[in-house]
Amino acid sequence: MKKILLIEDEEKIAKLVAEYLTSEGFSVVTMGDGEAGLAGFNQERPDLVLLDVMLPKLSGLEVCSQLRQKTNIPIIMLTARSEEIDKLLGLGLGADDYITKPFSLRELVARIKAVLRRGTSEQAATRLAFEDMTLDTEQHTLITNGSTILLTPTEFRLLEIFLRSPGRVFTRAQLLEGAMGETFEGYERSIDTHIRNLRRKLEKETSKDYITTVFGIGYKLGASRA
Repeated sequence: MKKILLIEDEEKIAKLVAEYLTSEGFSVVTMGDGEAGLAGFNQERPDLVLLDVMLPKLSGLEVCSQLRQKTNIPIIMLTARSEEIDKLLGLGLGADDYITKPFSLRELVARIKAVLRRGTSEQAATRLAFEDMTLDTEQHTLITNGSTILLTPTEFRLLEIFLRSPGRVFTRAQLLEGAMGETFEGYERSIDTHIRNLRRKLEKETSKDYITTVFGIGYKLGASRA
């Protein structure tokens, strides 16, 4: 049974979501503010975090940032803000997905299952290598220059897609479908944020830009050609 940590300060929403997720076979732990949420994470070690953006004591974005410094656990942001910049800011901090309030509980469960699927490769376990990078899909680790790089589930799936087809150009829609399992309307451009985060992590360890932007199309693994 997968354990979900729900960090939500609106009691009615928290109760409704917790009851529905429990009926869907999840174990749910709820926390009402950001500080309690971080403490609850350390104590409960959940499989996924549902994180409201607007929280007392410590905002959801701050909680997300702190969690990403120590874990690659899947994070889904819950937000009442409709502005795209707020959604992408949350993803820029390392969240795997977002859902805007009010939301369908069925859709929320679908998102949760999709994000959890990203944490495990659907293909045969293997080691994928490119230059000085090695991706172990069984151990779910990326090693480069002797160092292990911590990736979110979405970043891991994106890199796996690239490593399985070096040099192939992928559209944003193809990467979104491959990484998320299904396409969410209005979400395609946010794949750029995940790519940017992945690039930053790779460049920090290797000083190389492995992922090339193919303007007007998408991305590929490997240097651009003149």
